[in-house]
Amino acid sequence: MNLRYWNRQHTFGLLLGIISIFVFLPVVAYVYTWIDNSSVFPFSFYWNNIFSSPTFRCKAISLAVIPNLGWFYLALNKRNYNFAMGIILASAFFIPYIVYVNLL
Repeated sequence: MNLRYWNRQHTFGLLLGIISIFVFLPVVAYVYTWIDNSSVFPFSFYWNNIFSSPTFRCKAISLAVIPNLGWFYLALNKRNYNFAMGIILASAFFIPYIVYVNLL
C-alpha cells in the first residue's frame, strides 16, 4: 500500500475497525461471564480484569478483533477494497501490543 493513494475510505475503515474493537470489549467480558456459567465471578470481575491484567487484556482484544471479519466480508462483497484495507489495518494496529505483552 502506498500512502499517496490514501483516501477517505481507508480512513473510514480504519476508524470503524478501531471503534468496533472497543465496542466489542464489553461483549467479550459478557461472553466470559456466560461461559463461566456460575455466579462465582460476575461481569464486573471480568470487566475489571480487562483493565488490570495485561495478559487478560490481550486475550480480550484478540477476541474483540474477530467482529472485524464481518466488516471485512461486507466490504469485499461490495467491492470496496479501500474500506477493507482500512479494516485490516485497524486489526493489525493492535498486533505489536499483543506480541509485546505475550512475549516479553
